[in-house]
Amino acid sequence: MIANTGVFKAPHGLNVFFKISAVAGFVMFIVFTRLEPSRAWSSFVHNHFFFTSLAIGGLFFSAIQWLTGAMWSAPVRRLGESFTAYLPFTAVSVLVLYFGIHHLYDWSHAEHVKVDQVLAGKSSYLNVTFFMIRNIVIPVVWLLFARKMVGNSVAQDSNGDPIFTKKNRILSPPFLILFGLTFTVVSFDQIMSLDPHWFSTIFGVYCFSGLFYSTLALICLFTVYLKSKGRLDGIVNENHLHDLGKFMFAFTIFWAYIGFSQFMLIWYANLPEETGYFLTRFHGGWLYVSIFLLVGKFFVPFFLLLRRGAKRNASRLAIVAIFMLFAQWVDVLWLVQPEFSHAGPKLGLVELSVTLGFVGVFGLVVFRFLGKHNIVAVGDPRLAEAVSHHHQ
Repeated sequence: MIANTGVFKAPHGLNVFFKISAVAGFVMFIVFTRLEPSRAWSSFVHNHFFFTSLAIGGLFFSAIQWLTGAMWSAPVRRLGESFTAYLPFTAVSVLVLYFGIHHLYDWSHAEHVKVDQVLAGKSSYLNVTFFMIRNIVIPVVWLLFARKMVGNSVAQDSNGDPIFTKKNRILSPPFLILFGLTFTVVSFDQIMSLDPHWFSTIFGVYCFSGLFYSTLALICLFTVYLKSKGRLDGIVNENHLHDLGKFMFAFTIFWAYIGFSQFMLIWYANLPEETGYFLTRFHGGWLYVSIFLLVGKFFVPFFLLLRRGAKRNASRLAIVAIFMLFAQWVDVLWLVQPEFSHAGPKLGLVELSVTLGFVGVFGLVVFRFLGKHNIVAVGDPRLAEAVSHHHQ
């Protein structure tokens, strides 16, 4: 086994932080569902979608590496695999979402559907029963793929048998096709249907761009963190960081391209049923959030990662990765909260406690995975070549 691999136990202080956050967040969420149910449930669906995106994003990243036979990513692929440890909680949080469905979705109220022709026309799709079936089955399907594909990767650690890589290369295409379809459904159901009168045909692509944007940032952050602990010395070098930085840079541009495309098509058509979505987000306090997304989510990482040297600097990458994760969290807030607070964003104890609860659960399960399995896929036949990876 290559030195500095093996399992990684989270430091005691970090583990305690995650446990306190998870418990306190759960308790405060229960309290706020009684005191401020609209804010509590909007914050719940906001964070549920954000962390679900990271979990399935980790499997998407890994599947791309298996399918393409990528060499450079072998030392960091296991980190993406570790995010899938959260997928069982995605299914659980969908069940929790059922109890707040009437606080979130107009189409769940029969009396609203009766008097609204748009809701009535969509009722065969947007109804509580079908919604719950779709959104429970989908994470279960994701979980089945994760168990098989990540299971193959972990099993390969013991003997390095290339058959496991071949199996995952076979599984990757059907997973990626299903991922594209199912993540689009989840995006439409959980986020876009918060305003059932509005629609965008590329909304799923927009949500995907944010998913991969944040997943790459989190993989980079974990890589730099483990490297700072001396656990990836001799395995991950500045060339691997450079490649992660290039991916982060590329998907910063991709997110901006998709975001502009969605806005431009709606602006150009100028249809009242479409423009209202953006008008809400361009007035009051939401205007400043919209400006932050343009400047902060695009221009800041774009210029910070533009130079070659910036992509090879671990400290710079860590700072940019943290900022990108925050920017994506704000982006999902921008998608969700305007439906409940038209005047501007509400960021207080409700949002902080619910977010910390999700951070706690996500951190606990990911570090538990890394505490049980090698932090590097040591059985990957491409690892030896990947360790000496360098750019010309």
